[in-house]
Amino acid sequence: MTGRAIDQLAVGDAAELSRDVKSEEITMFVHLVGDRNPVHSDAALMGQTRFGEPIAPGMWTAALVSAVIGTRLPGPGSIYASQDLRFVRPVKVGDTITARVEVVELVADRNRVRLKTTCTNQRGEDVLSGEAWVLPPKRPVRAIPIRPAAD
Repeated sequence: MTGRAIDQLAVGDAAELSRDVKSEEITMFVHLVGDRNPVHSDAALMGQTRFGEPIAPGMWTAALVSAVIGTRLPGPGSIYASQDLRFVRPVKVGDTITARVEVVELVADRNRVRLKTTCTNQRGEDVLSGEAWVLPPKRPVRAIPIRPAAD
């Protein structure tokens, strides 16, 4: 993985990644960030709502956008400056979510990139939409893969 500097980017450049929503990952995310809202875990409660079952935290979905920015476009060395988010549809265990970012504006003199950010489910429905401002690295940055610690 190599992060791209602003002079290596163009309007229309895009990148994406897809993840399957798994119950154990949602449980880990909820515990990691402390979001113990029962909408993420209480099937009995959520069975009585319009959602019918627990829903993933919106920020889990937004984190996929962050992953695309930090690993693919602009990639390693990028600094996430701001994000405007709209959570359009619920995300549930078993969904496949595709996060996509697309360059819509370059401000070279300020080293800023404006990105359209979206997440869609396996049916092609938007579940998240928004816009981010990112500072790409000043020069290409090559990431060193992180390896799990030995036992």
